[in-house]
Amino acid sequence: MNTSFPPTLFAGHHYGVVGLGRNGNAAVTALLAMGASVQAWDDNATSREALPVHPRLKVEPFTTMIGLAGLVLSPGIAHILPTPHPLARMAVAAGVPIVSDAELLFRAVRAAGSRARFAGITGTNGKSTTTVLLAHMLASCGIPVAAGGNLGPAALALPLLPDDGVYVLEMSSYMLERLDRLHFDAACLLNLTPDHLDRHGDMAGYTAAKLHVFDHQRAGDLAVLGATLPDYARLHRFLAATRVRIACVSGADVEQCDYYCTPHALCDRNGVITELDSVTDLPGTHNRENAAAATAMALHLGMPRTDVKAALVSFSALDHRQKLVGQINGVRFINDSKATNADATARALVCHERLVWIAGGTAKAGGIGELAPLFGHVALALLIGRDAPVLAATLAQHDVPYRIVDTLERAVPQALGAARTLGVDVVMLSPACASFDQFSGFEARGARFATLVHDLAHGADGTMTG
Repeated sequence: MNTSFPPTLFAGHHYGVVGLGRNGNAAVTALLAMGASVQAWDDNATSREALPVHPRLKVEPFTTMIGLAGLVLSPGIAHILPTPHPLARMAVAAGVPIVSDAELLFRAVRAAGSRARFAGITGTNGKSTTTVLLAHMLASCGIPVAAGGNLGPAALALPLLPDDGVYVLEMSSYMLERLDRLHFDAACLLNLTPDHLDRHGDMAGYTAAKLHVFDHQRAGDLAVLGATLPDYARLHRFLAATRVRIACVSGADVEQCDYYCTPHALCDRNGVITELDSVTDLPGTHNRENAAAATAMALHLGMPRTDVKAALVSFSALDHRQKLVGQINGVRFINDSKATNADATARALVCHERLVWIAGGTAKAGGIGELAPLFGHVALALLIGRDAPVLAATLAQHDVPYRIVDTLERAVPQALGAARTLGVDVVMLSPACASFDQFSGFEARGARFATLVHDLAHGADGTMTG
């Protein structure tokens, strides 16, 4: 089957695209390739100038939305809370649907005649690892797969898959609010902790956005729920009413779950699926839950049970997610820059008995107070970024040693010296904060950390491995 979408698929349809970042650029390119006409806009002139010249592309401000088949609004642009963007208001007034690029991918796949299945993964933490792991598992047994969405390639940058293919999409709460028809054959909600409350109003609004991943599911589909979800029983009843198959997953030994992990094995209700002792790149209970969720979906989507072990063993951890980036004279440096909230950092701290912790940036609501039960793991905290004083106040209340060092450039060499003095063998960047005060994103923050470790190793009186 041709992996390109038919060039006349959306002929005669006119779409608007606002925000020309990763998602917006991919949407413009794909819609034009499928025959649509597009009006695009971004307040940033450089972003506008990066678009190609095309006879069906108009790059100019919107004065009306009338006649648009849909508006693709950048995920970072609000259409409901805290205040709808003026162009979102214009679209609503004109009766134009505001859609995510994942929604348009689903429509394009079906319009092209493919019956490829869709797997959607969301949650506050762990969704990226679970997305990549599921795609890896399916590909390892020969199932055609394309992964993207909130992680990696934008949804509309993905190729057309054949009938037996699977799209594995990481879905943010912003994307999930903008669905209309997208049907996930397997959908997963891993966990929920406070995040993005400015966009959703409160925890109830955030939860409601995440639950859209189960919209349009029907009998025969799979809904995966993490065992730690708040109000799990209510969610289970809600989904049971739709007659979907429900799988409860846990990274711990919770035998009432459908998929769970003992200290040494991944199991389901039929017994051991695979031993875990040789699985090296999924450390911690949270990653075992990610593995349980990915396994539940992979088996539902056709992966043979006997292939699970090899796929888990061969999986390589994602960058910026508890990734070992270097080792200097026995001190391991771990990049967990993706931990942009306290819950994500908790999952990393619990994996190490004692460490030097680099944290800070732009704190989320609630700060790091919930990490107090894990502060015993911290030999010293080195604090960077705008809200370092906020984190310092919490640490001081719990008698945790800390230094405000402001930048990663200062934190990394001080961390090595402290690790040697204190006799610990782990330095971990797990910020528990957003990165935008000093970096363009968590990826840039993690990459800078890795570079600093590399440079320090080559200037240190020792050797670096890893």
